[in-house]
Amino acid sequence: MGRYFIDCREMPSDKKCTLAMAADSEGELMEAAVQHAVAMHGHKDTPELRGEMKKVIHRGTPPAAAPRAA
Repeated sequence: MGRYFIDCREMPSDKKCTLAMAADSEGELMEAAVQHAVAMHGHKDTPELRGEMKKVIHRGTPPAAAPRAA
């Protein structure tokens, strides 16, 4: 079993958010990332949002340097 991470720096945003988060399961990570997107970025919890987030979930741990935007 490994870790999964998502890095806000990979998502388009006017806020230039630098938050990265990690969890032991994709499901746990997805729920935390959706909560962050709703509370901090004003998104609605929709299947489209979750689909876009799923594309930028990675195995491992977040890098220290900013990833290239998708």
